Amino acid sequence: MATTTASVEVKLFNRWTYDDVSVPDISLHDYIALKEKEKYRQFLPHTASRYNVKQFRKATCPIVERLVNSMMMYGRNSGKKLKAVRIVKHAFEIIHLLTGHNPIQVLVEAIVNAGPREDSTRVGSAGTVRRQAVDVSPLRRVNQAIYLICLGAREAAFRNIKSIAECLADEIFNASKGSSNSYAIKKKDEVERVAKTNR
Repeated sequence: MATTTASVEVKLFNRWTYDDVSVPDISLHDYIALKEKEKYRQFLPHTASRYNVKQFRKATCPIVERLVNSMMMYGRNSGKKLKAVRIVKHAFEIIHLLTGHNPIQVLVEAIVNAGPREDSTRVGSAGTVRRQAVDVSPLRRVNQAIYLICLGAREAAFRNIKSIAECLADEIFNASKGSSNSYAIKKKDEVERVAKTNR
């Protein structure tokens, strides 16, 4: 008896498709792992792979999983990945209700908008230290954007009646629009303003 295996379309949380998602910024295309390879598509953002073993391997980590990993910060949340997955799932549901768009696309737009493009570094020798403006690499832009989005959501939810999922959804939604209500966008503007003065 011959068995036919029908190819199942991989959807995040069995709900959100990867097909219509695109990265608007060409420079970040290689560092936002979405759908170029089949392994980047996943039902759950939980691969249990070791992306920290080698430099730059985290660029191949699916972008939603990177958001989940970043939500597991501060001692009391360390290692609670299923909790973080649930938070992101709820946040995506809220984003879909707010916008009507695919939440993966909204997240990608938020990451493109929230990563600072220019930063300042310390340059100095023999005690004299001054700041010098430098361009930010694409991978660091993605890293910083994810970190700032999660930090903004965490601070908004602390001692607040709103849940962390609601705060994360608001943060991603505002960052995707480039709104200054977003913590990540405010931080990005501040970093770029300081870098501009140090050119």
